[in-house]
Amino acid sequence: MKTAMGVRRFGAINWLGTWTLVQREVRRFMNVWSQTIMAPLINAGLFLMIFTIAIGPQRGEVMGVPFMTFLTPGILTMTVIQNAFANTSSSLASAKVQGNIVDTLMPPFSAGELVTGYIGGAVARGVLVAIVIALGAALFLGVGLQQPLWVAVFVLLGSVLMGGLGLIAGIFANKFDQLSAISNFLVTPLAFLSGTFYSIEALPPFLQTLSHANPFFYIIDGVRFGMIGVSDSSPWTGLAVVSLACLVVVGICWRWMKIGYRLKP
Repeated sequence: MKTAMGVRRFGAINWLGTWTLVQREVRRFMNVWSQTIMAPLINAGLFLMIFTIAIGPQRGEVMGVPFMTFLTPGILTMTVIQNAFANTSSSLASAKVQGNIVDTLMPPFSAGELVTGYIGGAVARGVLVAIVIALGAALFLGVGLQQPLWVAVFVLLGSVLMGGLGLIAGIFANKFDQLSAISNFLVTPLAFLSGTFYSIEALPPFLQTLSHANPFFYIIDGVRFGMIGVSDSSPWTGLAVVSLACLVVVGICWRWMKIGYRLKP
């Protein structure tokens, strides 16, 4: 609500409303925690088990570390990326398809508060998934965190970036088929082909150049550096690239929310 002077009575920022929206998004995925938290852990474990059985010790070392140790940060980051994207995209798309998006648009939220609320839920899910998988990796594989701060930074930035991309996908999609197409033909291939399972040093020069233009690569590479101390690029370069990508994506989200693009009739 606004006063006669055009200033919202609760101040310049609707802190309570934004926090409530974040809580709603968190409760939405926690209500089905077996699908949103446990399922990613099981999927990550299956990936590692399959690679262990199919390749085993004969694969040798990658960048000076055992292959399974090298693989673990990639699996963790890929899972975080997919879950952060799924949280915002499914939430917004579901609201549009069910026709209750008005319940979110009617309260006195600014565009920035809406974006913050949705992405806050994606960050919470991404961080929780990362913690669960990191604990599993430490207990069963002995893969710890050499530099926890770098892991935290790239998990947070990766969750923000993918939460923003999920918002863009959810705004753009008018039905679940369109959302599935975006996830299957864009997000999943980029996550798989960004150094999750290999060092980009194994790629031809042209593909290495393309990889260095992919923010997903820097997220995975940054988490790998923080967990096992090896990486294909400088974590500072990755920090700059991913931060810039976050600013661009969040800016697009803010703009689309502000004008109601594909949200208002």
